[in-house]
Amino acid sequence: MGEPIARRLLASLGELTVWNRSIGKADALVEAGALLAPTPAEAAATVTLTVLTDLDDVEQLLGGPDGLLAGWQAHGVEHPVLVVHGTVSPVGIAALGARLADHGVEVVDAPLSGGVAGAESGALSVMVGGAPDAVARAWPVLDAVGSTVIHLGALGTGETAKACNQVVVAATVTALSEALVLADASGIDRGALLRLFEGGLGSSEVLRQKKERWLSSDFAGGGSSSNQLKDLLFVTETARSHGLVLPVAVTLTDVFERAVRDGDGELDHSAIELSIARLAASGTGDEPTSPPALD
Repeated sequence: MGEPIARRLLASLGELTVWNRSIGKADALVEAGALLAPTPAEAAATVTLTVLTDLDDVEQLLGGPDGLLAGWQAHGVEHPVLVVHGTVSPVGIAALGARLADHGVEVVDAPLSGGVAGAESGALSVMVGGAPDAVARAWPVLDAVGSTVIHLGALGTGETAKACNQVVVAATVTALSEALVLADASGIDRGALLRLFEGGLGSSEVLRQKKERWLSSDFAGGGSSSNQLKDLLFVTETARSHGLVLPVAVTLTDVFERAVRDGDGELDHSAIELSIARLAASGTGDEPTSPPALD
C-alpha cells in the first residue's frame, strides 16, 4: 500500500521524499517526481510515515548512522512525528512511543483499512492514536491519505481500533468463503449467489473487493492470510490485556492458522476458501479449539 499512498501524497503536497528497502520498487515514484533517499536518515522529515508489516521493521529503521534518529538530528528536526501506518501490536506501539519519547520523537499510530483499492482512490479509513499535539502536526498528511480519518485517543488506540476492524474483516472473508463451499456442494452457481448477497444484508466492502477472486480462483497477491493471522494474534493479545476472551476471534485464529499450515499463507486471505474446502471435504469433523481459560 505504500506506493499508492505515496502517489497521493506527492499529488497533494507537490513534493515527497521516499525510501524503500527494495530500491527498484520506488522507480515509478521517482519518475512521478518524488525524491529518492538512499538511506532512512536522508528521508527523516518533520513528519515521517512508515508503511511496514510489523514493529520489528520499524525498529530497524531507527538506529545507526543511516537510521531515522541520526537523520532527524543531522537535519535539525526537533520533536519529529513518526507515523506508523502498519498494523502492529497496540501494546508494542505504546512501548515504542515511550522509548522514542526519550529521543524527543512523538509517535502516532495510524493503521489503515480499505486495501490497495482504497489507497489508490484515497478512500482509506485511518484510525489514529497519539498525543493531541503530535496528531495535529501530522493531520494534514493523514487527511491526504484517507477519506475517513478519526483521532481515537492515546497512542495505541488506533491499533486497537484496527484490531477490532480485523475481527470483522476476517469474519466476513471466512463467512463468505464457507458460504461458497456450501453453495458449491449444493450445486448453486457461486456467481448467482454472490449477486444475491450484493442485493441484501450479505453485501459488504469485503464482497465488493474480493468477489472476482472468488469467481476466478485467482488468489495471488493481495492481503495475505499470514498477515491476517498476525493481526488476529494482536487481537488476542489486546483482548488478554483487558482480561477478555473473544470466541469469534479465537475461532478465526484457528481457521487462519490451519490455512498457513496448509501452505496458503502468502495467498490473499480470500483464499481461506481453499482451506475450508479441504477441511469440509475431509469429513474429519475437526472443530476449532475452544477459547482458552484465562490464568
